[in-house]
Parts: sequence; structure tokens; C-alpha cells
Amino acid sequence: MTPDAPALVAVDGGASKTDAWVVAADGTVLGTARGAGSNHQFSGLDGAMDAIGDTIGQALTAAGLDSAVRPAAPLGVYCLAGMDLPVDGERLGGAIRARGWSEEDVLRNDTLAVLRAGVRSGWGVGVVCGSGLNCVGLGPDGAVERFPSLAELSGDFTPGGSWLGVRALGLALRARDGRGAPTALADLVPAHFGLPDPEAVLSAVYTGSLDYGRLFELARVCLDAAGDGDPEATGAAAMLADEVALMVTAVIGRLGVADREVEVVLGGGVFDSGYAGFALRVQRAVTATAPRALFRRMEAAPVLGAALLGLDAIGAPAAAAERLRATCPRTGTGPPD
Repeated sequence: MTPDAPALVAVDGGASKTDAWVVAADGTVLGTARGAGSNHQFSGLDGAMDAIGDTIGQALTAAGLDSAVRPAAPLGVYCLAGMDLPVDGERLGGAIRARGWSEEDVLRNDTLAVLRAGVRSGWGVGVVCGSGLNCVGLGPDGAVERFPSLAELSGDFTPGGSWLGVRALGLALRARDGRGAPTALADLVPAHFGLPDPEAVLSAVYTGSLDYGRLFELARVCLDAAGDGDPEATGAAAMLADEVALMVTAVIGRLGVADREVEVVLGGGVFDSGYAGFALRVQRAVTATAPRALFRRMEAAPVLGAALLGLDAIGAPAAAAERLRATCPRTGTGPPD
């Protein structure tokens, strides 16, 4: 294999976007692309595969390679949102094999990409709070602990930015009809969609003129209002932060590392908002249980973690991972998705 030949294709697929990198064995990033979301729970299996395929094709083209050649690389690492239960792995694995993008396929939940990208010790806890919410822990002994992450069906009472967005509309409506306290959300929510009042937003969603999924955009509206001191928005953000902290502390407890210097990587668009109080509340709650916890924010797109997992799988030297970290695109984690 020549130094600039693709050793692997790394993919991080989420609800609103998919990132793909083509990486050489020495850690050089040959080509990158960002495409549409590829969570099969939202777009269906065929839609997810089409989004992944389009994004990989764009990354191969950026690398100066023929996007039609199959397989595109010896190894493909696919870190995907919506891979929550064994049946998801079976379905996604079969669909990916059928597309033939790589000779060997490695499938992981997207939280493992965040964890691998963020930790320096080789183990720790990774939490993703974007449109959804999930958390994974990798112990120093290699043990893995995680959650199904199927919203309220799996006991997630405040499942991420999607919940926060819908909550913002509810708070706006309650402020108008007398069930709730006054809140700036009563004006901010309809203004976001160019509508006159919260009732108009409700009607638009009910009749289908406004897609229900667009309510997820209100997560950022709610976080901004919390940053401006709105009590109702702050309370909603606090509920979500407490759920994040509960997940993290539960994983730390299951790994048995509460008394150790455990790294906790915070990823996802909710953490990337301008409201610092959200992450601070999470950190305070976690350190009450694990006082030596070290918190790290994502400095690059989570697809970095997928690429690092790929280098691990091919037995690349440490210098390759160092090169990848030093030279990879710094694209951030984006808005709540």
C-alpha cells in the first residue's frame, strides 16, 4: 500500500448530518465530506444508506479517487446514530455489506466515536446530547457500558435536544393560556418560524404546514433564552442537564471508577450552544459522585473518533494517531441536530 493510498473510510452518521473521511495508514486525511443525516430511525434504512453512500462518494472525490470503485478502502468504520439494539446492528451491517464500500466493516454506535475522539487515557465516558441523548463508558479493563437510547421507551425522560425543542413550544403555549409562568419563549418561539404566536406554531405543526421535526430547532432558542436568564427556559435546560448527569454517573458507577480520574467527553450540539450553564450543571452533578472526573469538550467532529478506531483496528503506530489529531479538520459539533 502506497503512503497516500486509502487505508480506511471513517463515517460518523447522525440525525441531521453525515461526515466521511478517507484516511491513509499513516494518519493523513486524504479527503473529507459532509452530507445529509443518516439515522435509519428517521430516514429509513435505504435513505440512511443513500446518505452514507453520497457522503463517502464526495469524500473519495475530494481525495482524488474514483468514487465508483468498490471497495473504496480495505476498512470501513461506521459510527452511526440509531444503532441502539442488536437488531439495528444486524440491519445496518447487512445493508452496509450490500453496498460494498469497504472490504471489512466495523459498526459502532456514534457515542463511541465521541469517546474515542475525546479521551487521552484510552478509556472514559462519552456523552452525546444533540437531537437525541446517549452515553457510553469504556472501562480501563475494556468493559463497555451504554444505554439503548430509545427515548421514553427506554426510560429516557428528557431525551436530548428534540425533547427540549418541543418543551419550548409547550412552555410558550402554557404562558399564553394561563397554565404556566410568563416566559420570553412566548415571543421567541413563533418569531423563529415567522409566525404571530405560539398557537399559530401549534396549528402549523398539526396541519402539516410545518414539519414536526422543525420543532427540534427550538432547542437552540430555548438555550439562548436560558442564557439570557429566562426562568422557564433555564428550568427546561436544567431538566435535560440533570438527565445527562444521571446517565454519566450511572455509567461511571457500572464501570466502578467513581474514585478514579475518569475522563468525561461532552459532545453534541446542545453542549456546543452559547449557554455555559448547561455544561456547568452537568459537571457539578457528576463531580458530586465522581470528584476526580476530568471533563473534555469535543474539539473536532466526532468522525475523528471513527478514524481513530480505524487506525486502532489496522494496528497503526501511535504516530499515525498523533498525525491524525494534529492535522484533522476542526469542524466542531454543529448545532443541536
